[in-house]
Amino acid sequence: GARVGQINGLSVIGVGDYEFGEPGRITASVGPGHEGIVDIERQVALGGPIHTKGVLILQGYLRQKYLRERSLSLTARLVFEQSYDMVDGDSASSTELYAILSALSQYPLKQGIAVTGSVDQHGKVQAIGGVNAKIEGFYDVCKARGLTGEQGVLVPISNVRHLMLREDVLQAVAEGKFHIYAVSTIEEGIELLTGAPAGALDADGRYPEGSVYARVQAKLDEYAEKAKKSGKEEEEEKKKDEGEAPIENPKEE
Repeated sequence: GARVGQINGLSVIGVGDYEFGEPGRITASVGPGHEGIVDIERQVALGGPIHTKGVLILQGYLRQKYLRERSLSLTARLVFEQSYDMVDGDSASSTELYAILSALSQYPLKQGIAVTGSVDQHGKVQAIGGVNAKIEGFYDVCKARGLTGEQGVLVPISNVRHLMLREDVLQAVAEGKFHIYAVSTIEEGIELLTGAPAGALDADGRYPEGSVYARVQAKLDEYAEKAKKSGKEEEEEKKKDEGEAPIENPKEE
């Protein structure tokens, strides 16, 4: 099916000279606040420095994409569900961004697709390592549960030249039982995962109504207004506690 703020990420586990891909659920929760993007893995000392860098890049993306003229009034929490080992690398950064965009827009993400790919602050999807193991690992899970024809993996287009997959995976792709999607931007990825248009800015600087980005922009604007209102209320309460009357707008003479 499809879920809001929930997505399948892909990791690579190495054991000696052998490595295999493993899917894992990544979730995002969002709300008004000033904490920005909170990396729960880092807070519990299960996230490495490169993974932390990837999360900070997501905050840069949100700022340049939606918040060029106002501050970020958002608290978003990211976590690898039921992950009990160290997480490092930035190959899940695009995956985490899709989860945040889904949580903000309330567009659900297709759960039959797993995602891997690094992302930069401008929304370009970048190459990652272990692409073959990741694809084969997710394929094995889907095959064990039953191939539906709607399952697949989203990878960076720059990794296509690195593909060297097992014959059974290639056969399933040829028969339309499994899919490999290659994308170069977040816009392409979010459209595949939601089935909705990402949206492009028009001449007035607005995203088309109903697009993913229009909903994200509206939600961030809503959070900013709530933060502004909350700040004013806190200031007035503070003045009352100090015995001062709230400041009224001066009358023009």
